[in-house]
Amino acid sequence: MAREFIVPGQIITGAGALDMAESALRQLGKKAMIVTDQVMIELGNCAKVEAALKNQGIAYTIYSEITGEPTDTMIENGLKQYREEGCDFLVALGGGSPIDSMKAIGSLVKNGGNISDYMGKIIDVEMPPMAAIPTTAGTGSEATQFTIITDTKKDIKMLLKGKVLMPALAVSDPQFTMTAPPRITAATGLDALCHAVEAYTSNKSQTLSDTFALSAVKRIFRYLPRAFRDGKDEEARTEMAVAALEAGIAFNNASVTLIHGMSRPIGAMFHVAHGLSNAMLMKECLGFALNGAYDRFGELGRSIGAASAQDTDKDASEKFLAAVAELTEELETPTLEQYGIEKDAFFQVIGKMAHDAMESGSPQNTRRTVTQADVEQMYRNLYS
Repeated sequence: MAREFIVPGQIITGAGALDMAESALRQLGKKAMIVTDQVMIELGNCAKVEAALKNQGIAYTIYSEITGEPTDTMIENGLKQYREEGCDFLVALGGGSPIDSMKAIGSLVKNGGNISDYMGKIIDVEMPPMAAIPTTAGTGSEATQFTIITDTKKDIKMLLKGKVLMPALAVSDPQFTMTAPPRITAATGLDALCHAVEAYTSNKSQTLSDTFALSAVKRIFRYLPRAFRDGKDEEARTEMAVAALEAGIAFNNASVTLIHGMSRPIGAMFHVAHGLSNAMLMKECLGFALNGAYDRFGELGRSIGAASAQDTDKDASEKFLAAVAELTEELETPTLEQYGIEKDAFFQVIGKMAHDAMESGSPQNTRRTVTQADVEQMYRNLYS
């Protein structure tokens, strides 16, 4: 069966990537709106992007109102500034939130409206050129056709999709990830691991996505603990930047499964960062998914050296799950309870969260059949 495989228009990776990208930025337009947050300004990362634009004689304005995960309100304000400033292209600098925000703003430039208008639809509109510069090794948003925006009126996280959301330019420069603190390094790195594992075990996987997913899983197990322990470890940071990109390419073409379906409602209801809520769910969700994809999970176990060729697929799968649990513990991933979410408050909205998870469509990509009752039970198990 024929399958489509899509990647950003141009990808520049490695030390010095931003310098190399200057000429490519010049081709995108005459005035950019940099979509970022205040932390990137305070750390001096935004100044580096400003310098790159100035070097090419490109005018710019900075929209830095991305505070936490993006909402429809942030998108409306960004669109207003883009139009008032007369911009003709977008540059995102930051983690997944600024990059997702850039995509959402871009989708409204031509036709207007509200980002929530696209809920449940494929976005297919004329877009301004976009460049994505990630500062965390995790979301892979620089390589995907997805954006996640919170609808503040309905209190849900919308997973929006469209090929037009793919950036024209992705610049993965490890200098920007050096400033990420350990807890962000851990959460975003485990987010990338979720992307790769779910892409590989999705019922929408394909040969090329498998190649990227396996490579990402191996890199993450090798280098994420090092980046967590020593943020100045340039080799680990460089390899994790590549892994996040690989994982993004993988799930962009194979989709995600159960973890992401259950993670988004937790984020929407309790304001847990996306990567962290994914990490909290990994052991429970993957434990459920094993039965139905032992061959796939077994191969993952062998690929990281947790299992051998002599192990059965079932045994190798269980060894992989044990390795995942060990990694999340090593990276000090909190439980929901440790994070401060009260059990009673959580249990009161399990029905809504399970419904929203199933409505997203992601759980249905799992190779084992998933029902809403299964999802509700997994939510309850997080407190057992």
